[in-house]
Amino acid sequence: MKPIDILKEEHELILEMLRVLNAVCDKIDAGEKPGIERLVSIIDFIRNFADKCHHAKEEELLFPALEKAGIPREGGPVGVMLHEHTLGREYVRGMGEALEKIKAGDAKASLHFTEHARGYTTLLYAHINKENNVLFKMAEQRLDPVAENALMDGFERVEREEMGEGVHEKYHALLHELRDMYLS
Repeated sequence: MKPIDILKEEHELILEMLRVLNAVCDKIDAGEKPGIERLVSIIDFIRNFADKCHHAKEEELLFPALEKAGIPREGGPVGVMLHEHTLGREYVRGMGEALEKIKAGDAKASLHFTEHARGYTTLLYAHINKENNVLFKMAEQRLDPVAENALMDGFERVEREEMGEGVHEKYHALLHELRDMYLS
């Protein structure tokens, strides 16, 4: 398996969580009270799996390798991806702030949560599409076997040191549980 294949597999998991998040937003829009623990779990998945694990692999490892291979950061696709990662974090921060207000009993906070969540999902659907169909194709063309091996070693380090043992499995299980709850 190549490093780009790993990132694409992680994209599939993130897309599944985005579908769950949209289903949760639909229920909130229909007047259902959100399950606080489920919202906490979704935000935790996004912050830790999507950002701390997946985006860390891209930002700390893939993007510098692409720059070294001649794909510019400024004015190029790497800069766009970094900017979108920042925008995504802002939406997630907004979701977290809305969640704290929901916990405190603010009836309108659910609307703020869905506003940020829908902005996040819209951004990430387009972002993942660009990475899968543009940036990753460039990576496959430009990265030599030495660079790919270095990425694989780096990805393993991120999994081991930044995520920890069993964390990936924990998020897979959470995703399956939420998918069964909201998408079946």
